[in-house]
Amino acid sequence: MLDAAVVVLRLVQFGGAMILFGSPLFFLYALSGQGPCAAAALDWPRRLLAWGAGTLAAGAGLGLLAQTSVLAGSIRAGLAPDALIAVVTTMAMGPSSLIRIAAALIALGLLAWTRPGPVLWSLCALLGAVACASLAWMGHGAATTGPGRLVHLAGDIVHALAAALWIGALAAFLMLVRRSGPQSPDADQALHAALRGFSGVGSGIVALIVATGLVNAWFLVGPGGLAGLLTTPYGRLLSLKLALFVAMLGLAAAHRFRLTPALAAALGDPAQVAAAVARLRTSLALETMAAIGILALVAWLGTLAPVSAQ
Repeated sequence: MLDAAVVVLRLVQFGGAMILFGSPLFFLYALSGQGPCAAAALDWPRRLLAWGAGTLAAGAGLGLLAQTSVLAGSIRAGLAPDALIAVVTTMAMGPSSLIRIAAALIALGLLAWTRPGPVLWSLCALLGAVACASLAWMGHGAATTGPGRLVHLAGDIVHALAAALWIGALAAFLMLVRRSGPQSPDADQALHAALRGFSGVGSGIVALIVATGLVNAWFLVGPGGLAGLLTTPYGRLLSLKLALFVAMLGLAAAHRFRLTPALAAALGDPAQVAAAVARLRTSLALETMAAIGILALVAWLGTLAPVSAQ
């Protein structure tokens, strides 16, 4: 029960931190800075970031308590002040959890008191970057020893930041395509511009994820551990993660080379635009489900011994 709670709360933290980093950057590079479709003029960007920061704060706090309870042997023992102090002062996950809680609470304060705009988005992205980087101390990257320790840790951090750029953009796209009726031509143009704006960024994101994924695989699987991808629990979950990543790549390619041009061709015709957006919404929902599946697997993998340790 406690082990399952730890995995779920890790997933919650991944999602919250990645939205807090990736979504505000999306507002800056993919949405217009002025006009009715600017992020500052829309009603949902601040709510999305507040949701991400709130779930991050709750997930990090409860996750620290759950992990301490696992180590202590029971919830009652895990809630004892001595147990919590020991985890915070002697284990890397303790301070990293506090960092995420602090980043999330500061972001919530900024979202409540700062006017929406580039300054707020930039500050939230900075806090989200700190939160995402701290996730490395929840996984295997911070546990590596020897001369490659810093390489593995850096790879883990960059991997998390790149994934956050993608997932934060997905969350924003889902909000953009959430519509119950005809939209203004400006909104349709803004959606198309956002899709085009993300295309170039997306190529760089994929390159970073693949490169840092190979670095992590070198340490966690190793060149002699390929057979373990099919014979160990860690390897089988990692193989499933790779399959979901390939599915995300396929859906992203469909967005770029088929659905985005179809939306461009439909602009100006409300009926065709509605159909194009509906297809895009379905594809984005599938891509988001695959992303959630990957994050859930990563949350689980972080609790298992890697192939290289078996």
